[in-house]
Amino acid sequence: MLSREQLLHLFNRFSYLTSQPDVKKRIADAVEDNLEAVAVTTAIQEEIFLEMGIDPRFGLSCLGKVNMIYENDQELMIHFYKFVAKEEMACDEAQLGPDEFAERVRYQKKQQEQQLDMLKLVRKFALDDQYAILDKLHQHMENSNFDIEALVLSTEQIQEIVRRRVSPLYNPR
Repeated sequence: MLSREQLLHLFNRFSYLTSQPDVKKRIADAVEDNLEAVAVTTAIQEEIFLEMGIDPRFGLSCLGKVNMIYENDQELMIHFYKFVAKEEMACDEAQLGPDEFAERVRYQKKQQEQQLDMLKLVRKFALDDQYAILDKLHQHMENSNFDIEALVLSTEQIQEIVRRRVSPLYNPR
């Protein structure tokens, strides 16, 4: 298994490389040639392993075990998930193009802000109400097949959930 330090080096180097214009172009060119963007990001990871003196096959196999081996290392797991997200973003940017990718990032940022606002509102309620709201949110997400739009409940929806908990006989027509 790769050491913690080796993994952190990989994550940082990959993040640096995938932010460089020539590497972004390399990934985009592969997509234009009908290749999978992830094939290029995997090749970049293999190149980093070679720089580190690590057999790329071994390095890649270790990435599949990070969750298991380092599950109790919260800091490393955060870096690992950032690494995974960075790879997904690099692939998305190559597949979508710069304008569509920028729009998607703006949309995701707006969604995250709405989610944060919703969670701030939920925290103002009693614990039992919070559980009821989060349970309803979970149902809402399942019913919408985890569509990103379903990740946010409006203020009115939240208040309605709490009102129904307070007066269970409430039955809107």
